[in-house]
Amino acid sequence: MNNPLRRPFRYRYDNVVLYLIGLNILFFALQWIFPRISRYMAMNPVLVMHGWVWQFVTYMFAHGGISHLLFNMLALFIFGTQVERQVGSKEFLVYYLATGFLAGVFSFAVYWLTGAYGVFLLGASGALFAVQLAYAVLFPDSVVYIWGILPLRAPVMVLGFTAVELFSSVFRMGSGVAHLTHLAGFAFGWVYFLARFNTNPWRRLTGRR
Repeated sequence: MNNPLRRPFRYRYDNVVLYLIGLNILFFALQWIFPRISRYMAMNPVLVMHGWVWQFVTYMFAHGGISHLLFNMLALFIFGTQVERQVGSKEFLVYYLATGFLAGVFSFAVYWLTGAYGVFLLGASGALFAVQLAYAVLFPDSVVYIWGILPLRAPVMVLGFTAVELFSSVFRMGSGVAHLTHLAGFAFGWVYFLARFNTNPWRRLTGRR
């Protein structure tokens, strides 16, 4: 049976990662010049309930400071470029936006149900966790140097980061960091590989291909 969900896009490589980085830098500059714009871009449960649904997308392009922006954009460049080359620009863009959007929706639901109405969620980290998962699944034998000195195989790095996020979310370490959003990005990336590529990430990450 021809499953339309798994129908591949025609392969093209258009440097989408660089465009995404440019958009993030542009929006950060706008935040710097017009600080009030952050209120319109960051995802807040109350504002979403009042119809500001665009925040499910715009929160991914807003950042809380220069270090937040630089760290995220460096990760997007390092991992995203390789993933985009492997799957094509259109597939990568759909993957990035879909996982980031769904991570935002999940975070909204958690914040609303737990009464965290004053939260303003911002940053690309949810989508970036999905990108890092994709990198590890597509390049399971690659080695990543943490801080430039500590070599780790990509699957070990991704599973390690995920374990840290899970531990942090359970024990509420670093309350200013949206650990659940990171985990949601990872989880939706996992589901995307299952549904779109018929690929079990666990088998790839553990070397059982």
